[in-house]
Amino acid sequence: MVAAHTSSHSSESAEWIICLDKRPAERSGEDVDIILARLKNVKAFERFHPSLLQQICLCGFYECLEKGITLYRQGDIGTSWYAVLSGSLDVKVSETLSYQDAVTICTLGTGTAFGESILDNTPRHATIVTREFSELLRIEQREFRSLWEKYHQCMAGLLAPPYGVMESSCSADRMPDKENISNNAFVSVSKHQNKVPSEKILRAGKILRNAILSRAPHMIRDRKYHLKTYRQCCVGIELVDWQMQQSSCIHSRIQAVGMWQVLLEEGVLNHVDQELSFQDKYLFYRFLDDEQEDTPLPSEDERRESLEELQDTLLLLSQIGPDAHMRMILKKHPSERAADDLEIIYEELLHIKALSHLSTTVKRELAGVLIFESHAKAGTVLFSQGEEGTSWYIILKGSVNVVIYGKGVVCTLHEGDDFGKLALVNDAPRAASIVLREDNCHFLRVDKEDFNRILRDVEANTVRLKEHGQDVLVLEKSISSSQTPVHGASSSHYKYKVMSGTPEKILEHLLEMMRMDSQFTESDSALDDFVLMHCVFIPNNQLCPVLMAQYPFRTVTASQGSAQEKLDYTLNNKRRVIRLVMQWTAVHGDHLQEEDVSVTFLKEFLMAVCNDAKAIPPLRDHLTELERIVKRNAEDATSSQKKHKILLRQFSMGDEKLHKRQPIKSNDEILFKVFCCDHTYTTIRSPVAASVREVISAVADKLGSAEDLLLVNLSSSGEKVVFKPNDVSVFSTLTVNGRLFACRRDQLDSLTPLPEQEGPSSGSLASFELMSSKDVAYHMTSYDWELFHCVHELELIYHTFGRKNVKKTTVNLDLFLRRFNEIQFWVITEVCLCSQLSKRVQLLKKFIKIAAHCKDYRNLNTFFAIIMGISNPAVSRLSQTWEKLPSKFKKFYGEFENLMDPSRNHRAYRLTVAKLEPPIIPFMPLLIKDMTFTHEGNKTVIDNLVNFEKMRMIANTVKIVRYCRSQPFSPDSPLASKNHPEVRSYVCQLNVIDNQRTLTQLSHGLEPRRS
Repeated sequence: MVAAHTSSHSSESAEWIICLDKRPAERSGEDVDIILARLKNVKAFERFHPSLLQQICLCGFYECLEKGITLYRQGDIGTSWYAVLSGSLDVKVSETLSYQDAVTICTLGTGTAFGESILDNTPRHATIVTREFSELLRIEQREFRSLWEKYHQCMAGLLAPPYGVMESSCSADRMPDKENISNNAFVSVSKHQNKVPSEKILRAGKILRNAILSRAPHMIRDRKYHLKTYRQCCVGIELVDWQMQQSSCIHSRIQAVGMWQVLLEEGVLNHVDQELSFQDKYLFYRFLDDEQEDTPLPSEDERRESLEELQDTLLLLSQIGPDAHMRMILKKHPSERAADDLEIIYEELLHIKALSHLSTTVKRELAGVLIFESHAKAGTVLFSQGEEGTSWYIILKGSVNVVIYGKGVVCTLHEGDDFGKLALVNDAPRAASIVLREDNCHFLRVDKEDFNRILRDVEANTVRLKEHGQDVLVLEKSISSSQTPVHGASSSHYKYKVMSGTPEKILEHLLEMMRMDSQFTESDSALDDFVLMHCVFIPNNQLCPVLMAQYPFRTVTASQGSAQEKLDYTLNNKRRVIRLVMQWTAVHGDHLQEEDVSVTFLKEFLMAVCNDAKAIPPLRDHLTELERIVKRNAEDATSSQKKHKILLRQFSMGDEKLHKRQPIKSNDEILFKVFCCDHTYTTIRSPVAASVREVISAVADKLGSAEDLLLVNLSSSGEKVVFKPNDVSVFSTLTVNGRLFACRRDQLDSLTPLPEQEGPSSGSLASFELMSSKDVAYHMTSYDWELFHCVHELELIYHTFGRKNVKKTTVNLDLFLRRFNEIQFWVITEVCLCSQLSKRVQLLKKFIKIAAHCKDYRNLNTFFAIIMGISNPAVSRLSQTWEKLPSKFKKFYGEFENLMDPSRNHRAYRLTVAKLEPPIIPFMPLLIKDMTFTHEGNKTVIDNLVNFEKMRMIANTVKIVRYCRSQPFSPDSPLASKNHPEVRSYVCQLNVIDNQRTLTQLSHGLEPRRS
């Protein structure tokens, strides 16, 4: 189950933890399925055979450790093997075995595994200390040895072998010296003659060749060029043209180039002069089958078969083409990379965790110097301990072992990790050896010369403004792309980007750089980022006085310049602040009315501009718009004080009327049931933004209790989350069937879920099967669009930085994220409550059709929720149901699953959504993940200055939401049917079971496990 998290409290069900806490002998089949559903998503296990993974579910144990806990020390005799489920741990090594002088050599992140020394009872090679709160899966020595003996072949390539095995292969498989690397400065297999194509790609090449010979045989023919004849060739540009005509899944020529590059890399298609890159040009390429002169033409049966398989083949190539295209670009010499190439590399770098803390400029610099390097065999030594550091590496694919002489393997690094930078920064010898842990590892490499140049350039192009000896503004200087610098270029040829600063100085600089003409500039974009993100570092009660201080109340009195020049200067300064205030009100909208300080500032600002307009007539141009803004905010603020009551139904999304949904404001009020241990309840009336302390006070007043009470989110599975007194707006953070309970601390263990939390006992198939799939998809999208449209941009920022930290609510975002989970559970619930096999097959078909229609409506959030519901183990294990599903629907589902592929940071989804026009309902959990990734990978404050580069990166993600909503949702409604209101009502109040254990039990009841 992939859950959309609405807060730190509503983490995905911990039922798998409860199952792991049981003794292995007590774990049932349902327990194993629940654990399996969680572990399938753990990177350390993604290549384990299903039967091995099932055994791990039977013998593994769950451990959670706080920050700073020592798991074991260097020299200890090991008793367990570990896999990191979440968090991270530092690997510390000491030359003297003393913990005091131990040096951290690397960090183990989520998805890594360690502790293989228990296989031969050798002492631990390093001390392991938790870097943050971490969750581990632990397997004891006896069970681990048993698994190793039984699944040795499966595990051998996945677990770190003893150091001696690696060392023995060093001499044969050492990385070539840098001087011996080819002129293209990359190490990889480059001659197709030595490469055996995979069966899958060989088959793809045959199908494409046969399809071309069937539909456009003139494309493969003898061609003459410069008096030379090339046998049976195709032209690159014609191959791209033809491929784009064959499938709707190919959206651009660049995409088609990547698909042909897949065949070229494998040697199934070859350039006549053995060039390694496929180009969309008048260049000659030949299929492998045409290399032989006597190759027969395909038979009629082969042609027909190839045409039938063509779409599946193009889909396959479209999925692996982007990676091939990326490798093709990276294999070019840096001097040969075009602007489009650099942009593609830069986009890739945005999603590599090792680079998340680097500025945009540094990432763009890296795009120009990164070198692709690949090695085919496990055991290859990339570099050895004690050698001079010459390069920094980032793992693009595969994993490596970090090895220290006398200690063996101390840790393993995976995709997205980096190594080798320390030796470059400190100009010191390598502290460890790096050995490939598996075959076919791909790396990005930055050589020392380029690394140092980028560091020098960054410092040389950094401009620091100081006051009283302290930095107050840090700018990055770069050459303006609009002008070509000449010798002796003036400063006008440069642009300056804010990297960090005090809030006041950042604002002052952005106002100075604002262009008053209609042309949009980069500084305007930065100002937009400031307006969007300022709540993080300068809230409204601090910003309003700063804005007023920036508005000049008098004209310039300096002695230089004519009276007209002084007037123009003053006028422009005033206009800049007016324009900023207008932009501020446009972005923040109704949120300004929730704070008296903002409404008061707007009134005072309008009065100041009115007074100035009498002396400076051009300012009157702005008065009408300013008056309208102030009037609207003042009136709305007054009316909002008559607090609008929100009933319980709007939070539970039940009993929904057909009127359009409106955004919920933090000062709106809600009637909500809070339950007691004995399942009695009291109804309280409270502002949406109320803190837990305020809610508890209201409950205590109703109950007449003076005792200290806890407020608890109790899920249907019995999981309890105790809220903290300062938590706000907890009503919207409950799980789908969660309820609020109030109890004393000594009553916490006695809390049990309400019967109503169990969900339905029978499905809604009787009414649901009468609704057309397109109707259901349309009304789901219509309702989801309303929920999505209610989410304010600022709620994304509050969610990322923590509502408590900015003292704001995210109620509309919470409800939208909860809708995602609700739809997942709806799919699973309906399937698991359908006892008749034939009906179950029809239900599966219907959900796949609804998903397809949602995708057509560009409702990707619901599309993902439905497909993830179908992928849930409770549904995916129903083998009898899937066997009877028609192949056409299996194919559709396969395509949809490929779109959900999380590899390379959901690249398949990102490529798809990049080609869509708004309106779009995006996959919101991924946007949340992107913002969290940026937030956690970058400090908000650096040297007491606001890290504005971080603000810019998060603002760019928020602007994706802005783009998705830049057009209204108004697709052609399906033909109005008699049950139109019933369909709308049905999709607005889905009745679901949200307990994974219950769903798994129902699934086993439908189709018991086969022996």
